[in-house]
Formats: sequence, structure tokens, C-alpha cells
Amino acid sequence: MKTLLTLPRSSREIRAVLIFALSMAIPVAGIAQISVTGIAPTAVTEIASAPVTEIVPTPVTEIAPTPVTGTAQTSVTGNAPLDWQAKLHFHAEATYGPWAVASFAAYAGLLQEINSPKEWGQGGDAYGKRFASTVGWSAIHGALAFGLDSTLHQDPRYYRSRSTGFWRRSGHAIRGTILTRTDAGGETLSTWRIGSSYGAAFLSDLWYPARLNTFRHGFADGSLGLGLGMAANLGAEFWPDIKSKLFHRK
Repeated sequence: MKTLLTLPRSSREIRAVLIFALSMAIPVAGIAQISVTGIAPTAVTEIASAPVTEIVPTPVTEIAPTPVTGTAQTSVTGNAPLDWQAKLHFHAEATYGPWAVASFAAYAGLLQEINSPKEWGQGGDAYGKRFASTVGWSAIHGALAFGLDSTLHQDPRYYRSRSTGFWRRSGHAIRGTILTRTDAGGETLSTWRIGSSYGAAFLSDLWYPARLNTFRHGFADGSLGLGLGMAANLGAEFWPDIKSKLFHRK
């Protein structure tokens, strides 16, 4: 995802962008992400191992694009491992599914509103360039994520916690940002998420103005992407409960 690396013209813009990113990432991820239940919690934390989902997009000011959600996914039950075809479908949905495309359009609109990057100007052509740039970021992110999790036999799905209590469940979701489930049922460093977040950030900076194509900016973009991934996990963890109370209240 793309970040707020080059400092915006005011702290108010930074706050607005972060609020937009988190407010989009949590509910959208909760609605569209894969949640897998029925996994036994770990002995130490009593929290099920937590594979992570992709997230996508990160609004920014004066920076490269990052979709607010990169994870429009289908809910599943059980814990059967995904073969490479299933992983390909998973990442394709996360990259170009309806929720992802909607977030691209909204994110490009935000960049247009704050005129970021300023070198691209305003107007229809500028909006099209920002939209295409965000789609390009998503394509790189999805390709890297698929290549890594397929090669390293990692499971990109998110597994909801079987524990009770807000803090335990929140810890499970946060932990799932760095660790992921393997196809064999174990747990390992989430190479697919970390590699795709930073890889997409650095590669998509290549078509941005030179002042944004820096190591510092790319690193910040990748870090913000991981942060939005954490927000997406929290959404996937708690949104089903919130939705149940909102729409099935007796």
C-alpha cells in the first residue's frame, strides 16, 4: 500500500487520510475478507493461528497510491489447505473484486482532492492517472502475494479467534499481521504479506515523481500497508459479530 511518506502540507491532511484509510479498511475487510473458523487455539495464547489477508489500498498525501482494501474475499469454513489454483483465485478476487475496484475509485478521488502528487495536476486525465496507478499497485501486490504464498506454502486466509474477550481477540488479529498459517497447519512468519507490502510499495514508486521515489518513502509505504493489514484483520475478526447485532437483532 502507499503511504503518507512525504509529509503533507498540514497535519490536518495527515489525520484526514489516516482516518479515511482505517475507516475504509476495517468495515470493508470485515465484510469481504475470508474468515475461517473451527481452528483450535494455540496452547500458549489460546488464540488460533492467524493467517493474514491482503489489504490493499492506503490513502496518502503527496505519495504513491495504495488501495484502501486489497482484500475482497469469499468466506469459507473449515481449514483445508488451498492449492495454487485456489490461491490464484483468492488473490485475483482481492486484487480486482468489486470491493477492491470501489476502493480504488474512492482512493483516486481522495488523491485528486488533495492534489497528490501535485505534479499530476487536476482534471479527468489526472484522475485517470491516479486510478490507473492504484490499480497498478494492486496488480503488483497481488502477484507478489500469490508468488510468495504459493512457493512458500503459506495460507493467506484469516482465521478468526475462538477465544472470548476483546483484548484476546484483538491480540489474535494483530499477531496475524506478522505470522501466518502454513498449508500444513503450522505457523510461520508472514512472508507473503510482508514481501508483497514492501515490494509493491517500492516498485510502484518507480512511476511516481522523483521526489517520491526514495527508499524512505517506499519503506514508509510498505509499513503503512502492514498497518492497514492489521486493521483489516481486526475488521474480519469483529465485523461478523457487529453485523449480527445490527441486522439480526431480536
